[in-house]
Amino acid sequence: MDFALTEEQNAIYEMARSFADEAIAPKALEWDETSHFPEDVIKQVAPLGMAGIYVREDVGGSALGRLESTLIFEALAYGCPSIGSFISIHNMCAWMIDTFGTEEQRQKWLPQLTSMEKICSYCLTEPGSGSDASALRTRAQKDGNQWKLNGTKAFISGGGTSDIYLTMARTGEDGPKGISAILVESPSEGLSFGANERKMGWRAQPTAQVQFDDCRVPADHLLGEEGKGFSYAMAGLDGGRLNIAASALGAAQCALDKTLQYMKERKAFGKPIADFQALQFRLADMETELQASRIFLRQAAWKLDNKTPDATKHCAMAKRLVTDLCFRVANDCLQLHGGYGYLSDYGIEKIVRDLRVHQILEGTNEIMRLIIARQMLKED
Repeated sequence: MDFALTEEQNAIYEMARSFADEAIAPKALEWDETSHFPEDVIKQVAPLGMAGIYVREDVGGSALGRLESTLIFEALAYGCPSIGSFISIHNMCAWMIDTFGTEEQRQKWLPQLTSMEKICSYCLTEPGSGSDASALRTRAQKDGNQWKLNGTKAFISGGGTSDIYLTMARTGEDGPKGISAILVESPSEGLSFGANERKMGWRAQPTAQVQFDDCRVPADHLLGEEGKGFSYAMAGLDGGRLNIAASALGAAQCALDKTLQYMKERKAFGKPIADFQALQFRLADMETELQASRIFLRQAAWKLDNKTPDATKHCAMAKRLVTDLCFRVANDCLQLHGGYGYLSDYGIEKIVRDLRVHQILEGTNEIMRLIIARQMLKED
């Protein structure tokens, strides 16, 4: 493993960062305040190759690795973690179709997703099953040449606005082996949505319940094999966890950069607060934590790219470590801004609000600890 990025990887980061600086950052506070979903801006990532990052090239993908994806989402989240994370979910769905779908499914769905002609959402969580995801109750029954779905999905990013919903539904026995993945297009008969949730953060993307009431879809919308949906969902989450961690890292880096500049300009007791040694120690700790997060995240991405036996454990460790540290860094940055950090004008409190959910979604950090510990016990 080479710790230095290649020339191509540096160019990928700079490309994504330029897009974030020019198209996302200038409007991020406004989108947050008005809960505006900038679909037109999000779709601009497709011509840049960021709508099918690790999808094969024959269907319009960029065929990049997980390391490159962490660079992209760190860069996008520097502009706004809510927007960067939404694009990550779309990419996760596209990868699942590319990896587990039939050739016919790949050719049908992926050109629409890699061009962002259509946007895809991931539907796993339900009102009664979050961390216990395999206990989901949404059911799909075979009815002739169709599947009939009934149930409710909760906390769905893009709920009510996306065009395709990659849905985990029970087609067989209780437990993970009875779950299948089904692609549901919007609009479809029996498909409806709840109101947009009022959230602490991530306000620039819609979040809503997705409701299936005798929702019928063609039989060939079953992704891959029946009964394999839960394993597909978990495989998708390995990469999703890296992207969520990368998004936290990009936003925390933005907070630290803003704080460093503020401390050089803000004066107290006759000199810039950056001159106070106690506050310099805080800066040093935050820089160290972000650099350590970056190295660990990229190691986990390398392991996932190379399909090492401990890749899932390292993805869980990276997600836990990076999101915890980055939330703490953002919160400390707010503290160093004093009262000004609590004002929306400076953009710090938005980052704190946005990053709080990174410790919850794609598997809570408590579940990450369970994954890590269970893998350790198996290895012993």
